[in-house]
Amino acid sequence: MSKLRVNAFSLSLDGYGAGPDQDLQNPLGVGGEALHKWAFSTRTFRKMFGEEGGATGTDEDFAARSMENLGAWILGRNMFGPIRDEWPDDSWKGWWGNNPPYHVPVFVLTHHKRASFTMEGGTTFHFVTDGIHSALEQAKAAADGKDVRVGGGVATIRQYLQEKLIDEMHLAIAPVLLGAGENLFAGLDMPKLGYLCSEQVATPLATHVVIKRA
Repeated sequence: MSKLRVNAFSLSLDGYGAGPDQDLQNPLGVGGEALHKWAFSTRTFRKMFGEEGGATGTDEDFAARSMENLGAWILGRNMFGPIRDEWPDDSWKGWWGNNPPYHVPVFVLTHHKRASFTMEGGTTFHFVTDGIHSALEQAKAAADGKDVRVGGGVATIRQYLQEKLIDEMHLAIAPVLLGAGENLFAGLDMPKLGYLCSEQVATPLATHVVIKRA
């Protein structure tokens, strides 16, 4: 049965999934890049971006798990790019160049219509203007029995958590304090929403935590 998952989502010790002031120079917000050091050297993430080699071990194990059995992704608009309000044109194709690392359909949540387009490697971006439930329905249909992964950002994950729609969530908590940005759990009562911690493993660069819906 298809699951809705969050995987390899990095958080600071104080709960922020991105730093403040996202722009072209700081796509993860100011200081946000430090959250992802655990992932950058892994074999899985290097392969996603066309690079060879990479580390093995626990960080790699979680990175590899994050890519298993994926049939579609859901992204918030901020994860797709820094543009706000109406699309000025169709020139922005995402942060990732001509060959994004997804290779499956990707559904981007937005308030503004835009035509779908396909990139190298089989990634097709679709833009969903009628909410998270519609995006999930379309993503599950496209995934054809495989899982759907919510890639972020924080606001998008929070919406799916509030609706109790996420089945499993892997967080990589980095030994970093950001002090500001987008906080994942602020105001959310996770036990009341039916979630519990099912796994915890620490490495020098991150504490990996798996949260599942009871």
